[in-house]
Amino acid sequence: MADLRNNFVGIKSPNPFWLASAPPTDKAYNVIRAFKAGWGGVVWKTLGEEGPPVVNVNGPRYGAIWGADRRLLGLNNIELITDRDLQTNLREMKQVKMDWPDRALIASIMVPCEEASWKAILPLVEETGADGIELNFGCPHGMSERGMGAAVGQVPEYIEMVVRWCKQYTRMPVITKLTPNITDIRKPARAAHAGGTDAVSLINTINSITGVDLDSFAPMPTIDGKGSHGGYCGPAVKPIAMNMVAEIARDPETHGLPISGIGGITTWRDAAEFLALGAGNVQVCTAAMTYGFKIVQEMIAGLENWMDEKGHRSLDDIIGRATPNVTDWQYLNLNYVAKAHIDQDACIKCGRCHIACEDTSHQAITSMVDGKRHFEVIEAECVGCNLCVNVCPVENCITMEPLAAGVMDQRTGKPVSPIYANWTTHPNNPMAKVAAE
Repeated sequence: MADLRNNFVGIKSPNPFWLASAPPTDKAYNVIRAFKAGWGGVVWKTLGEEGPPVVNVNGPRYGAIWGADRRLLGLNNIELITDRDLQTNLREMKQVKMDWPDRALIASIMVPCEEASWKAILPLVEETGADGIELNFGCPHGMSERGMGAAVGQVPEYIEMVVRWCKQYTRMPVITKLTPNITDIRKPARAAHAGGTDAVSLINTINSITGVDLDSFAPMPTIDGKGSHGGYCGPAVKPIAMNMVAEIARDPETHGLPISGIGGITTWRDAAEFLALGAGNVQVCTAAMTYGFKIVQEMIAGLENWMDEKGHRSLDDIIGRATPNVTDWQYLNLNYVAKAHIDQDACIKCGRCHIACEDTSHQAITSMVDGKRHFEVIEAECVGCNLCVNVCPVENCITMEPLAAGVMDQRTGKPVSPIYANWTTHPNNPMAKVAAE
């Protein structure tokens, strides 16, 4: 059976599934139940400095986006870091770690961007026996207005500075959590790397407003007639998260930097995709909040079964396997040609492929043949865009079939070339012409 044991920057856990810093990890009661359900580790909900606890709102904290079947696709939250006393959290963390020594326990921390504040809290956290710390540089609401969270994560110089402080004042591994609310994720990752971080984790939540109440004309969730932007998470953010993970994994300046992948992970397949793109483990929040802690059991079983089926013996066999295949558009093979093919036995004749292609694409799918309703690809018009594949409600009814080298492409009237060619050398590229000269 596949070995799911995980060693992330020296932090060991029985599997790569950690709960992310969020409401599910706010107290010992929750964390213990999570460990009993099978989670390999937790990142304790973000701790603040000693003094009066953070004050959260006492009304709705979540907004949502649903699919047509009411399945939760995205969750927006306006909750802040823990509103429980620091010492209470520290006592509970210490006891939990003593009782569950084989599980990873990470302390998420957010304090003012001042050296004294970090120097003060780190020894307190270290005394709990926590396996590491995660620097919360991602929270996009509430705390960012106070000069913390994303306000730090959006300034690479601040990231590097705080990471250096933490590496100076603690023995614990440092994981730097990055905000997605930035133009180029590589820059904060490079800054964290320069500061000596042991790893990065991403993504934190995305700035968002998920809806407006059209009776009160206030953003949702609504607090006494007003609303605020919050942090967006859940399945809808997964594509954004995976791209950012891949960008860091393949950047020459951060290549090899351990990554904890976060963002919309709901199934074992989601986790496997993050691992393949370079994540060393994954963190989950929204899925647990939607389906409960026991969802990790499906994730574990699914990942084990898939690895066994494919012959992958350990996580090292899959971590980073997809990273070399992520490239820039300019290096894609322009001589690769594929055409859509409709399985007539599987086709339910709904016509969605035809409408999508006819109205918004390349008019390459019939609707009538010999006076009968019939949907078939017109190869001479098909550019291989695969829009039809994505709108078809029947899985595998429409597939993309590559044309072999030498076969005539009916659209261009030319045989498919066996030679790899990309935009950098294409005659229509003005930069290619300049380079040639």
